[in-house]
Amino acid sequence: MAGIGDRISGTFFLVLGLTMYLFVNPNYIESVNGGNISPNTFPNILSIIIAVCGTMLLFKPTTQQAPDLRSVAITSMYVLLLVVGLYAMSKFGFEYVAPVLAFVIMIAIGERRLHWLLLGIVGMPVLIWLLVTIVLGRALP
Repeated sequence: MAGIGDRISGTFFLVLGLTMYLFVNPNYIESVNGGNISPNTFPNILSIIIAVCGTMLLFKPTTQQAPDLRSVAITSMYVLLLVVGLYAMSKFGFEYVAPVLAFVIMIAIGERRLHWLLLGIVGMPVLIWLLVTIVLGRALP
């Protein structure tokens, strides 16, 4: 019975990767004229990687034990925080939510050094905005 969790997880990620590649990406990624890279290139590559990794986990499960409940709860809190942050970005915009989300995550992981907090709260959102909006010419939410 060892590895049943890995086999279930591997099956999930195999199905997820294939679903993304075969159904979601073709239907929800817009084609654009011009540019060096097609907009579906990276999502398709990542979908294939997810499916391949799921297949590997399905056929060769690990021998490690499941993590303790505390680790699962902390990870779940971070995932919930990111989901709430993404939802807030869709409602209020990247410029307003990203610095707050960065601050909350950095405080939650225990970062207290001022220079790192400033870099994470101001520097990274500005860098992301510059790369996405200016360099790539895409709109942020």
